[in-house]
Amino acid sequence: MTAIRPGSQPPTAAPDRTWWLIIVGIITSSLLMLTQEPTWRAALPGGIAKFLTNPLVGSLLLTLFLSNLLFAFRWKAAAWAKALVFFGSLFIILPWAGRDNTAIFDLAIQIGIFAALALGLNIVVGLAGLLDLGYIAFFAVGAYTWGIFGSGQFAKILGYFADNGGPVGGGLRYLLGGLLLTILGAVVMSIISKVKGKWNTGQRWANFLAIMGLVAGIIMSLRGVLILMSPQAQSLMSGVNPNFFWLFLVLALFAAASVGVIIGLPVLKLKGDYLAIITLGLGEVIRVLANNLSTYSNGSQGITPIVSPTVPFMNAIAGALGFSPDQYNLFFLYFLVIAIIAVIILANVRLDRSRIGRAWVAIREDEVAAQAMGVPLMQTKLIAFATGASFAGIMGVIFAAKQTFISPESFILTQSTSILSMVVLGGLGSIPGVILGAAIVTILNISLLPSLGEATAALKLPQQINPAQLQRLVFGTILVMMMLFRPEGMLPSARQQRLMHEDDDPSDNETPQDSLKHSAVEPAAEVYSPGTASIKDDQRTGGAR
Repeated sequence: MTAIRPGSQPPTAAPDRTWWLIIVGIITSSLLMLTQEPTWRAALPGGIAKFLTNPLVGSLLLTLFLSNLLFAFRWKAAAWAKALVFFGSLFIILPWAGRDNTAIFDLAIQIGIFAALALGLNIVVGLAGLLDLGYIAFFAVGAYTWGIFGSGQFAKILGYFADNGGPVGGGLRYLLGGLLLTILGAVVMSIISKVKGKWNTGQRWANFLAIMGLVAGIIMSLRGVLILMSPQAQSLMSGVNPNFFWLFLVLALFAAASVGVIIGLPVLKLKGDYLAIITLGLGEVIRVLANNLSTYSNGSQGITPIVSPTVPFMNAIAGALGFSPDQYNLFFLYFLVIAIIAVIILANVRLDRSRIGRAWVAIREDEVAAQAMGVPLMQTKLIAFATGASFAGIMGVIFAAKQTFISPESFILTQSTSILSMVVLGGLGSIPGVILGAAIVTILNISLLPSLGEATAALKLPQQINPAQLQRLVFGTILVMMMLFRPEGMLPSARQQRLMHEDDDPSDNETPQDSLKHSAVEPAAEVYSPGTASIKDDQRTGGAR
């Protein structure tokens, strides 16, 4: 029998809501389809049909429909009912509605992209406690990785090297020299890293020169490859084969993780506000480089058009379901995002329960204590940075394929703060909370607030109070109110909830002596320790005088 702590109440069992979940799912799905299917609305009276076509009403009903997934997660219901609502909503109703309104598909893909970004940032901020304000830089690395090679920009780069890189034979010399320099730098770094104790001045300089040699070797090797490939520029005017998209998903993962390690190495000795400012600056550096390296990124004009892969069996399914050919790409990307989100969630759960996940939490709670217990701080922080960055790199590729256009303006500081707000709003360290936070912020920014502006446009309100001009104010107000009344987030982790409310219930912090006061048994006579307490107010401690 489990003892109940004095002053606390036993937990009450949640009621079974299986049929409520089914009923709510049917009602919200029907309302969503009424807003999207003209044939359904034709059977309704004219006033009701006109009301359902209002953009704000459509956004509210779409939000209500998506809340089914939250109900399926939170409510106590039979497993079959939860699976029916979950899979029915994601794999039947949303694609059905998206066939008639492509904006729904676009919104669902955006929610998935930002949910994956928030899950990656949750590892860095929520688990490891490292405040990163430049996270959007890793997203940009993934987007430009595919954007350059999946468009005619790659042919422009090859054309530049054909005109300015010298003869093709010189490319081989660049390549061999670069590989030799890269190997030499890596060997020297490996030898120096095995030196125990504090490095002297010579060793530090040798390590610095080895790093510079490694970087120079990589640059020379890439230059050699580009010179050797320059004769192929004309055949790549539309980019590489779209089927290389799958390879670039993996390459973007490693590219973003490598950038995460490079950024993390010099800055992870800092913490708190200093780390936040440094990561903010480095995130801006990536954006400025994309803006200024016009030879490679096309500068502020951006890169377009970016190709997307063609998957024949997905196109066949979409065609059989009545989708038009221009919707095939969104149909494919929608299900690809769902598959990648499932893999990222699985990776997050496994990491959270692993040894490295416990090390991240230990660093977040007390860095000094974690180091005293044998946690390697630098290595553990770098793993957090690289893991979070890799998720962003993958979604960057999908973002570029969906938008078919990227520019430095797609990766501004506001995007980083928006992703951070998703993590905080949903609940630091909580996987379902972070996904919920990403959905709420994305729906507010892309659907609800713009629809509110459209709905009030006919009212001819003054510009100073027009919701269309005050979207950021409304969004900021919602965040402020959320932090005031539920600072732990919408779906906080158990650890975060206890941390935020440890002072709300005094019984949580009771000592065994305090609990005796609640019991019906009269406590024993008070015992005084001559070394810790005095019997009288005017008597000194330490026993008899």
